[in-house]
Amino acid sequence: MFLARVEGAIVATKKEAALEGRKLLLLRPQLVDEADPSRFRPGVNTIVAVDSVGSGKGELVLFCQGSSARLAQGLKSCPVDAVIIGIVDSVNVLGKEIYNSNKDEH
Repeated sequence: MFLARVEGAIVATKKEAALEGRKLLLLRPQLVDEADPSRFRPGVNTIVAVDSVGSGKGELVLFCQGSSARLAQGLKSCPVDAVIIGIVDSVNVLGKEIYNSNKDEH
């Protein structure tokens, strides 16, 4: 599993039938900064993921990739490589809270 910030939405009017009705979101992975573990640093890549939990722009989410993505409920036969599986409430690193959804702005 990985952490990412939801950057936006993807609209594809023509797509694989198994993806009909599925919300596609654009994610930017978030990494704990090695130089300052009290904060995240954004990854350089972006990822398109199926949203299985109702997340939205600006939220910090948990996602998985590869064959694990198809283990999410209802995605076994879908051609997906990434799926959002959770909305993050808080993150603690080395005993310090570096993210809290109730305190941080999206």
